[in-house]
Amino acid sequence: MPKPTKGARLGSSAAHENLMIANLAQDLFQHGQVKTTVAKARRLQPLAEKLITKARRGDLHARRTAAKTIRNKDVLYRLFDVIAPAIDAERQGGYTRIVNVGPRRGDNAPMCVISLVTEKVEKKAVVAKAEETAAKAVEVEETPAVEEAVVEAEATEEVVESEDK
Repeated sequence: MPKPTKGARLGSSAAHENLMIANLAQDLFQHGQVKTTVAKARRLQPLAEKLITKARRGDLHARRTAAKTIRNKDVLYRLFDVIAPAIDAERQGGYTRIVNVGPRRGDNAPMCVISLVTEKVEKKAVVAKAEETAAKAVEVEETPAVEEAVVEAEATEEVVESEDK
């Protein structure tokens, strides 16, 4: 049995919170983005990520497991047959994005927009820099000093092998 979250819940009980989050997930998959409070978005994000991961698997068991949370068949179809194939195959998580939009007018609650991320994954600057240094290392290996060091290393290997015999 999962341990309930500590502190106040979003609604009146844990069951009510689970239903609210499931409804938010359903709206997120139906419309692509949802404007909600930051607290609800932070509770929604892990659930949405897990459902999208199941949808990317695409088998019958994953569909039935997701159907326990997403009860609308049209939204379930959209999740498995439209959203999951649209997500880049190189993306390993991070299917949703939360953007703060400022406080709500009535009660000053912090609001945000949670949306699906379907863009292609770009190479990070670190990966690009690593590829650049690797290319430089290949250029450095062609210098005469490196070639001399390689020849010396081979010669010492031959000497060691002859001593072993």
